[in-house]
Amino acid sequence: MTTNPFGRVITAMVTPMHPDGSVDEVGVRAVVEHLVATGHDGIVVNGTTGESATLTDDESIDVVRMAVETAGDRAAVTAGVGSNATAHSIEMAARAAEVGAHALLLVSPYYNKPTQAGLLAHCRAVADSTELPVMLYDIPGRTATPFATETLIALAEHPRILAVKDAKADLWASSHVMASTDLLWFSGDDVLSLAHLAQGAVGVVSVVGHVAGREYAAMLAATNRGDFASAREIHHRLIPAVDAIMTQSQGAIMAKAALVELGVIESAFVRLPLVESPPEHLDVLRHGLVEAGLR
Repeated sequence: MTTNPFGRVITAMVTPMHPDGSVDEVGVRAVVEHLVATGHDGIVVNGTTGESATLTDDESIDVVRMAVETAGDRAAVTAGVGSNATAHSIEMAARAAEVGAHALLLVSPYYNKPTQAGLLAHCRAVADSTELPVMLYDIPGRTATPFATETLIALAEHPRILAVKDAKADLWASSHVMASTDLLWFSGDDVLSLAHLAQGAVGVVSVVGHVAGREYAAMLAATNRGDFASAREIHHRLIPAVDAIMTQSQGAIMAKAALVELGVIESAFVRLPLVESPPEHLDVLRHGLVEAGLR
Protein backbone atom coordinates (compact mmCIF):
# COMPACT_ATOMS: atom_id res chain seq x y z
CA MET A 1 0.00 0.00 0.00
CA THR A 2 1.21 3.48 -0.87
CA THR A 3 2.23 5.63 2.09
CA ASN A 4 -0.61 8.00 2.94
CA PRO A 5 0.46 11.68 2.90
CA PHE A 6 -3.07 13.06 3.19
CA GLY A 7 -4.28 11.83 6.58
CA ARG A 8 -7.31 9.62 7.07
CA VAL A 9 -9.87 11.64 9.02
CA ILE A 10 -10.18 14.69 6.78
CA THR A 11 -12.71 17.48 6.46
CA ALA A 12 -13.19 19.60 3.36
CA MET A 13 -12.99 22.87 5.24
CA VAL A 14 -15.19 25.91 4.83
CA THR A 15 -13.61 29.30 4.19
CA PRO A 16 -14.89 31.59 6.97
CA MET A 17 -15.86 35.08 5.83
CA HIS A 18 -16.80 38.34 7.47
CA PRO A 19 -20.29 39.73 6.86
CA ASP A 20 -18.77 42.03 4.21
CA GLY A 21 -17.60 38.97 2.26
CA SER A 22 -13.88 39.21 2.99
CA VAL A 23 -11.98 36.14 4.14
CA ASP A 24 -11.85 35.91 7.94
CA GLU A 25 -8.27 34.98 8.88
CA VAL A 26 -9.13 34.55 12.55
CA GLY A 27 -12.00 32.30 11.51
CA VAL A 28 -9.82 30.22 9.17
CA ARG A 29 -7.32 29.60 11.94
CA ALA A 30 -10.09 28.85 14.44
CA VAL A 31 -11.61 26.20 12.18
CA VAL A 32 -8.22 24.56 11.64
CA GLU A 33 -7.67 24.47 15.41
CA HIS A 34 -11.16 23.06 15.90
CA LEU A 35 -10.59 20.31 13.34
CA VAL A 36 -7.21 19.32 14.78
CA ALA A 37 -8.75 19.20 18.26
CA THR A 38 -11.58 16.92 17.12
CA GLY A 39 -9.75 13.97 15.64
CA HIS A 40 -8.53 15.16 12.25
CA ASP A 41 -5.14 14.30 10.84
CA GLY A 42 -5.88 15.95 7.49
CA ILE A 43 -7.63 19.03 6.13
CA VAL A 44 -8.67 19.92 2.59
CA VAL A 45 -8.85 23.64 1.80
CA ASN A 46 -10.21 25.31 -1.34
CA GLY A 47 -12.51 22.45 -2.21
CA THR A 48 -16.19 22.70 -3.02
CA THR A 49 -17.09 23.36 0.62
CA GLY A 50 -14.39 26.02 0.78
CA GLU A 51 -16.25 27.99 -1.89
CA SER A 52 -13.23 27.74 -4.17
CA ALA A 53 -15.30 28.87 -7.15
CA THR A 54 -15.72 32.34 -5.64
CA LEU A 55 -12.26 32.82 -4.13
CA THR A 56 -9.64 34.79 -5.99
CA ASP A 57 -6.33 33.06 -6.65
CA ASP A 58 -4.62 35.19 -4.01
CA GLU A 59 -7.34 34.41 -1.46
CA SER A 60 -7.02 30.70 -2.19
CA ILE A 61 -3.28 30.74 -1.61
CA ASP A 62 -3.67 32.82 1.55
CA VAL A 63 -6.08 30.21 2.92
CA VAL A 64 -3.55 27.45 2.17
CA ARG A 65 -0.82 29.41 3.92
CA MET A 66 -2.97 30.09 7.00
CA ALA A 67 -4.02 26.44 7.24
CA VAL A 68 -0.43 25.19 6.95
CA GLU A 69 0.84 27.69 9.52
CA THR A 70 -1.94 26.85 11.96
CA ALA A 71 -1.91 23.08 11.57
CA GLY A 72 1.87 22.78 11.78
CA ASP A 73 2.82 19.13 11.98
CA ARG A 74 -0.54 18.12 13.47
CA ALA A 75 -2.44 17.62 10.22
CA ALA A 76 -1.66 17.36 6.52
CA VAL A 77 -3.08 20.20 4.42
CA THR A 78 -4.30 19.29 0.95
CA ALA A 79 -4.91 22.28 -1.32
CA GLY A 80 -7.60 22.28 -3.96
CA VAL A 81 -6.12 23.44 -7.27
CA GLY A 82 -8.82 22.26 -9.65
CA SER A 83 -9.77 24.35 -12.65
CA ASN A 84 -11.24 23.92 -16.11
CA ALA A 85 -8.00 25.31 -17.52
CA THR A 86 -5.01 23.03 -17.16
CA ALA A 87 -2.50 25.89 -17.19
CA HIS A 88 -4.37 27.55 -14.32
CA SER A 89 -4.29 24.33 -12.25
CA ILE A 90 -0.55 24.02 -12.87
CA GLU A 91 -0.03 27.62 -11.73
CA MET A 92 -2.10 27.10 -8.59
CA ALA A 93 -0.30 23.84 -7.80
CA ALA A 94 3.03 25.66 -7.89
CA ARG A 95 1.73 28.49 -5.70
CA ALA A 96 0.23 26.06 -3.18
CA ALA A 97 3.55 24.23 -2.94
CA GLU A 98 5.36 27.51 -2.32
CA VAL A 99 3.28 28.22 0.80
CA GLY A 100 3.75 24.73 2.21
CA ALA A 101 0.80 22.59 1.06
CA HIS A 102 1.44 18.92 1.74
CA ALA A 103 -0.69 17.60 -1.12
CA LEU A 104 -3.06 18.66 -3.91
CA LEU A 105 -6.72 17.97 -4.66
CA LEU A 106 -7.50 17.89 -8.39
CA VAL A 107 -11.12 17.85 -9.52
CA SER A 108 -12.12 16.90 -13.04
CA PRO A 109 -12.45 20.04 -15.19
CA TYR A 110 -15.94 21.46 -15.01
CA TYR A 111 -18.21 23.05 -17.62
CA ASN A 112 -16.06 22.32 -20.70
CA LYS A 113 -16.68 18.54 -20.39
CA PRO A 114 -13.40 17.05 -21.66
CA THR A 115 -13.24 13.57 -23.10
CA GLN A 116 -11.60 10.87 -21.03
CA ALA A 117 -8.47 11.35 -23.15
CA GLY A 118 -8.51 15.03 -22.24
CA LEU A 119 -9.09 14.21 -18.58
CA LEU A 120 -6.10 11.87 -18.62
CA ALA A 121 -3.90 14.52 -20.22
CA HIS A 122 -5.08 17.21 -17.78
CA CYS A 123 -4.35 15.16 -14.67
CA ARG A 124 -1.00 13.93 -15.96
CA ALA A 125 0.05 17.48 -16.87
CA VAL A 126 -0.73 18.79 -13.39
CA ALA A 127 0.91 15.82 -11.66
CA ASP A 128 3.96 16.15 -13.91
CA SER A 129 4.33 19.80 -12.90
CA THR A 130 4.64 19.23 -9.15
CA GLU A 131 6.49 17.20 -6.57
CA LEU A 132 3.43 17.02 -4.31
CA PRO A 133 1.16 13.97 -4.05
CA VAL A 134 -2.19 14.33 -5.82
CA MET A 135 -5.66 13.25 -4.76
CA LEU A 136 -8.15 13.13 -7.64
CA TYR A 137 -11.68 14.38 -6.93
CA ASP A 138 -14.49 12.57 -8.71
CA ILE A 139 -17.77 14.50 -8.34
CA PRO A 140 -19.64 14.42 -11.67
CA GLY A 141 -22.76 15.90 -10.12
CA ARG A 142 -20.86 19.20 -10.02
CA THR A 143 -18.41 18.84 -12.92
CA ALA A 144 -20.49 16.83 -15.46
CA THR A 145 -17.35 14.78 -16.19
CA PRO A 146 -16.85 11.54 -14.22
CA PHE A 147 -13.56 9.71 -14.04
CA ALA A 148 -14.17 6.48 -15.92
CA THR A 149 -12.91 3.31 -14.28
CA GLU A 150 -10.33 2.82 -17.03
CA THR A 151 -9.16 6.42 -16.64
CA LEU A 152 -8.56 6.00 -12.92
CA ILE A 153 -6.70 2.75 -13.48
CA ALA A 154 -4.47 4.48 -16.04
CA LEU A 155 -3.87 7.50 -13.78
CA ALA A 156 -2.89 5.18 -10.91
CA GLU A 157 0.31 4.46 -12.82
CA HIS A 158 1.51 8.03 -12.28
CA PRO A 159 3.97 8.16 -9.36
CA ARG A 160 2.36 11.23 -7.79
CA ILE A 161 -1.32 10.39 -8.32
CA LEU A 162 -1.94 8.47 -5.13
CA ALA A 163 -5.56 8.88 -4.07
CA VAL A 164 -9.19 9.45 -5.02
CA LYS A 165 -11.86 11.44 -3.22
CA ASP A 166 -14.96 9.58 -4.40
CA ALA A 167 -18.20 11.56 -4.57
CA LYS A 168 -19.59 9.72 -7.59
CA ALA A 169 -21.96 7.48 -5.60
CA ASP A 170 -21.08 4.40 -7.64
CA LEU A 171 -19.81 1.84 -5.15
CA TRP A 172 -19.38 -0.87 -7.77
CA ALA A 173 -17.15 1.34 -9.92
CA SER A 174 -15.16 2.12 -6.77
CA SER A 175 -14.76 -1.61 -6.12
CA HIS A 176 -13.35 -2.16 -9.60
CA VAL A 177 -10.73 0.56 -9.21
CA MET A 178 -9.74 -0.47 -5.69
CA ALA A 179 -9.36 -4.07 -6.83
CA SER A 180 -7.14 -3.05 -9.75
CA THR A 181 -4.89 -0.36 -8.23
CA ASP A 182 -3.23 0.70 -5.00
CA LEU A 183 -4.92 4.12 -5.06
CA LEU A 184 -5.82 5.35 -1.60
CA TRP A 185 -9.61 5.60 -1.53
CA PHE A 186 -11.50 8.25 0.41
CA SER A 187 -15.23 8.62 0.81
CA GLY A 188 -16.17 12.05 -0.45
CA ASP A 189 -19.84 11.63 0.39
CA ASP A 190 -20.96 11.61 4.03
CA VAL A 191 -24.03 9.56 3.14
CA LEU A 192 -21.79 6.72 1.90
CA SER A 193 -18.84 6.96 4.28
CA LEU A 194 -19.53 3.69 6.07
CA ALA A 195 -20.18 1.87 2.81
CA HIS A 196 -16.88 3.10 1.37
CA LEU A 197 -14.96 2.17 4.50
CA ALA A 198 -16.55 -1.27 4.52
CA GLN A 199 -15.25 -2.01 1.04
CA GLY A 200 -11.74 -0.78 1.64
CA ALA A 201 -11.54 3.02 1.70
CA VAL A 202 -8.72 4.27 3.92
CA GLY A 203 -10.49 7.36 5.14
CA VAL A 204 -13.04 10.09 4.63
CA VAL A 205 -13.03 13.60 3.21
CA SER A 206 -16.12 14.80 5.00
CA VAL A 207 -18.28 17.90 5.32
CA VAL A 208 -20.15 16.74 8.42
CA GLY A 209 -16.69 16.26 9.92
CA HIS A 210 -16.81 19.96 10.80
CA VAL A 211 -18.98 18.90 13.72
CA ALA A 212 -18.34 15.13 13.92
CA GLY A 213 -14.59 14.62 13.60
CA ARG A 214 -14.35 12.45 16.71
CA GLU A 215 -17.23 10.31 15.49
CA TYR A 216 -15.63 9.74 12.09
CA ALA A 217 -12.33 8.89 13.76
CA ALA A 218 -14.16 6.34 15.90
CA MET A 219 -15.99 4.93 12.87
CA LEU A 220 -12.71 4.53 11.02
CA ALA A 221 -11.05 2.87 14.01
CA ALA A 222 -13.99 0.49 14.36
CA THR A 223 -13.89 -0.57 10.71
CA ASN A 224 -10.12 -1.04 10.92
CA ARG A 225 -10.53 -3.55 13.73
CA GLY A 226 -13.48 -5.26 12.04
CA ASP A 227 -16.03 -4.00 14.56
CA PHE A 228 -18.79 -3.17 12.12
CA ALA A 229 -21.46 -3.22 14.82
CA SER A 230 -19.82 -0.20 16.45
CA ALA A 231 -19.26 1.47 13.09
CA ARG A 232 -22.93 1.03 12.21
CA GLU A 233 -23.99 2.48 15.55
CA ILE A 234 -21.98 5.63 14.85
CA HIS A 235 -23.31 5.77 11.29
CA HIS A 236 -26.90 5.52 12.50
CA ARG A 237 -26.36 8.07 15.26
CA LEU A 238 -25.02 10.62 12.76
CA ILE A 239 -28.00 10.35 10.40
CA PRO A 240 -29.81 13.45 11.75
CA ALA A 241 -26.68 15.58 11.40
CA VAL A 242 -25.88 14.26 7.93
CA ASP A 243 -29.45 14.92 6.81
CA ALA A 244 -29.39 18.43 8.29
CA ILE A 245 -26.07 19.44 6.73
CA MET A 246 -26.01 17.52 3.45
CA THR A 247 -29.56 17.02 2.21
CA GLN A 248 -31.64 20.13 2.91
CA SER A 249 -29.32 22.74 1.39
CA GLN A 250 -25.71 23.03 0.22
CA GLY A 251 -22.85 21.70 2.31
CA ALA A 252 -20.86 24.93 2.60
CA ILE A 253 -23.96 26.84 3.72
CA MET A 254 -24.94 24.37 6.39
CA ALA A 255 -21.42 23.62 7.61
CA LYS A 256 -20.82 27.30 8.25
CA ALA A 257 -24.15 27.56 10.05
CA ALA A 258 -23.21 24.55 12.18
CA LEU A 259 -19.85 26.09 13.12
CA VAL A 260 -21.64 29.27 14.17
CA GLU A 261 -24.00 27.16 16.30
CA LEU A 262 -20.98 25.57 18.00
CA GLY A 263 -19.27 28.93 18.53
CA VAL A 264 -16.27 28.15 16.32
CA ILE A 265 -16.80 31.05 13.89
CA GLU A 266 -18.80 34.26 14.18
CA SER A 267 -20.38 34.56 10.74
CA ALA A 268 -22.09 32.08 8.40
CA PHE A 269 -21.68 34.43 5.44
CA VAL A 270 -21.39 32.71 2.04
CA ARG A 271 -20.65 34.43 -1.26
CA LEU A 272 -23.24 34.69 -3.98
CA PRO A 273 -24.62 32.74 -5.70
CA LEU A 274 -24.87 30.92 -2.35
CA VAL A 275 -27.09 32.45 0.32
CA GLU A 276 -27.31 31.77 4.03
CA SER A 277 -29.68 29.26 5.57
CA PRO A 278 -33.32 30.25 6.07
CA PRO A 279 -34.76 29.89 9.60
CA GLU A 280 -36.47 26.60 8.84
CA HIS A 281 -33.17 25.04 7.77
CA LEU A 282 -31.48 26.32 10.91
CA ASP A 283 -34.22 24.74 13.01
CA VAL A 284 -33.56 21.38 11.34
CA LEU A 285 -29.82 21.85 11.83
CA ARG A 286 -30.13 22.58 15.54
CA HIS A 287 -32.40 19.59 16.03
CA GLY A 288 -30.08 17.35 14.01
CA LEU A 289 -27.01 18.33 16.02
CA VAL A 290 -28.81 17.62 19.28
CA GLU A 291 -30.30 14.34 18.07
CA ALA A 292 -26.89 13.16 16.87
CA GLY A 293 -25.34 14.04 20.25
CA LEU A 294 -23.10 16.73 18.77
CA ARG A 295 -24.18 19.57 21.06
